[in-house]
Amino acid sequence: MGIKLLKGWRPFAVLLLLFIVWEISVKTAGVPEWLLPAPIHIGSEAYAGWAGFSPHLVSTVKLAMLGFFIGSSIGLLTAIVLHLLPTIREAIYPLLILSQNIPIIVLAPLLVIWFGFGLLPKLIVITLVCFFPITVAALDGFKQTAPELKHYMIMAGATRGQLFWKLELPYSLPSVFSGLKISATYSVMGAVISEWLGAKEGIGVYMTLASSSFRTDRVFVAIFAIMLLSLLFFAVIMLAERRLVRWTNERSEKQ
Repeated sequence: MGIKLLKGWRPFAVLLLLFIVWEISVKTAGVPEWLLPAPIHIGSEAYAGWAGFSPHLVSTVKLAMLGFFIGSSIGLLTAIVLHLLPTIREAIYPLLILSQNIPIIVLAPLLVIWFGFGLLPKLIVITLVCFFPITVAALDGFKQTAPELKHYMIMAGATRGQLFWKLELPYSLPSVFSGLKISATYSVMGAVISEWLGAKEGIGVYMTLASSSFRTDRVFVAIFAIMLLSLLFFAVIMLAERRLVRWTNERSEKQ
């Protein structure tokens, strides 16, 4: 237990060292605050401006969670359909890969033209960045099912549906959660990008206003908030994985 706790604190020690070097370097070199503020100044601004920043934070969290739920649901459903229907998979899978080669920052203005400034284009942006990792991870998980178990169930007379729901889907859960963890971190950045489309609130709006007024300290406040939200979403998915996928945790502990 003590060793695991020590390993868990190593990243925090590295971050603390980074902030110390940052603080000393900025103070020593005399860098102007509008160019690169010191970490202490950024923390002070975050504390002093919390009342004005918190509504933007709440707005981004709600948007990211909604987009993540929609994107993950579509991604998992797409993976199931492509796995059960190989013919459709051969036709659709290359198009899924091509969809990820379109820069979101280029697609965003088109979504505004097509769907206006409402909630729909924002959700489309988050869905596009969330569904693909889950789809790919789930498809890989379905393929990793133990062949001997599949053979045993087929010999026992299991139907294709029973084979999927009772064996392939549970066996793919570790891979699915890997995709969920990636998509959870992407959802925050997708929400921030979508807020650039013309939202009234959100970290993206806060960052844009701060950048246009040369408030670099507030820009860094927004950046750190995005990082913390991504880590929080990642931790929630990891906790859910430990609760639901118990057999992999037991196997890893034995190893």
